[in-house]
Amino acid sequence: MNKENSGTKTGKHYPWKDVGISDPRARLKSIADYASAVEIDRNIPPQRYYRSGVEMIRQADMCLKDDDLEYAYFLYLKFITIFVEKIRNHPDFNAARLKDREENQQTLRRVMPKAEELKKQLLGQYQTELHKYLEDVKEREKKEKERLKQEELERLREEEEKRTKSAALAAVKAAKVAMTANIISPDDAKLKRIPSAPPKTLTSPPTDLPAQTSSKEKRPAVDRSTKPAQCDSFTLRDIVLPTKLMPSFLMLAFSNTMGNKETCGILAGKLERNKLLVTHLLIPEQTGSPDSCVTHNEEDIFDYQDQHNLITLGWIHTHPTQTAFLSSVDLHTHCAYQLLMAEAIAIVCAPKHEETGYFILTPEYGLEFIANCRETGFHPHPTDPPLYMKAKHCKLDVTASINVVDLRRKS
Repeated sequence: MNKENSGTKTGKHYPWKDVGISDPRARLKSIADYASAVEIDRNIPPQRYYRSGVEMIRQADMCLKDDDLEYAYFLYLKFITIFVEKIRNHPDFNAARLKDREENQQTLRRVMPKAEELKKQLLGQYQTELHKYLEDVKEREKKEKERLKQEELERLREEEEKRTKSAALAAVKAAKVAMTANIISPDDAKLKRIPSAPPKTLTSPPTDLPAQTSSKEKRPAVDRSTKPAQCDSFTLRDIVLPTKLMPSFLMLAFSNTMGNKETCGILAGKLERNKLLVTHLLIPEQTGSPDSCVTHNEEDIFDYQDQHNLITLGWIHTHPTQTAFLSSVDLHTHCAYQLLMAEAIAIVCAPKHEETGYFILTPEYGLEFIANCRETGFHPHPTDPPLYMKAKHCKLDVTASINVVDLRRKS
């Protein structure tokens, strides 16, 4: 496979959520700041960027359909940043095809007012959320004050009960002492009556008598949170893969595998209910070797995706004799996919070892490291910290179908 693809630095998914529910304009600015942080890689030709722009807008339109206004707004702003501010600084900008530049300008004219309208919608949405949040805070504070007031009244009532019972016990004890002192035997009655000493006054209940207390009502647990729960800013959306994908691909690649040649394909699909669904496996024209695969006529892939409104979700390839891992060349290939979409995956099928690996570059280290690596071909990379990891956001669906589209030209 061509070990390059267009891509722009998206970083982690929804990082602007860290701002939380605050000033609505600060939330909008956070999205804009993140979208404008994209940089142009001089080593990627302008044609690749123009192709990435097409898919970026396609994904943004899908987000709108899925009511994900924030991510759609982010993608529109990113597109505007690249093609209004940044692409002109590319050293090969003037070499870009006139057709690509004209189509890009048409898209810009459509996107800019769309982004402005989304900005107004999000501002209104954020203001509503902030108002509701502040109302909820007031309501929680009101309930908390009422709860504390009731607790204080209960405490005072229990203390009064304790004082009353203690006083009653003291009175009973004093009466018993007085009665005992005043009892006279029959023999003593003949003698001169000696007045008994007055009983001692008890000022406090004796400590050897246990005080009786009323059982307390169970107090309700207090939720002291003042902010609504938020999802993890760096959570990747699920990629749903049909389980039929891998056996279908291995069957298609069987003749190449037997000839010790790699086979590769493109994973394409759609966004639906905030999940990325792989619906198509596209096999481009290609030539393979035992440890590499180079694609040709990529325009066929682009045309098919345009006609069927598909976005690129990653790629898949075989290791005919080796285990399932990402080589240094594979890492550079996948970097371009993941820069365009944080969730993009690389699947490696190793039929000889009966292994299948689902991988992504580590977002906190590997992605940036490979993006800044300028070496080509097979070359060593450090392994600590790891540059790639298992793609935990992959979900297999036994009921989903896969459309296999073989675009290789038959000789």
